[in-house]
Amino acid sequence: MPLPSISAKEAIRVFCKTGFTRVRQSGSHVVLQKRLGHTTVTLVIPNHPELAKGTLRAVIRKAGMSIDEFVRLLRS
Repeated sequence: MPLPSISAKEAIRVFCKTGFTRVRQSGSHVVLQKRLGHTTVTLVIPNHPELAKGTLRAVIRKAGMSIDEFVRLLRS
């Protein structure tokens, strides 16, 4: 499934559906975190009207999701 062009707001909404919480915003970057056992996964998302596809792909990978899973959640 191809990766769509989306805004940071839409990406944050999808990650929050999977258990990430918005921790803070530092300038134009939003920080999300999720506890997984003894570790914490931290995502930093640039708050832009359109995220670069490589940036979005890297954040999805860091979240431990597949692109197909992300797109399904985006559409729901």
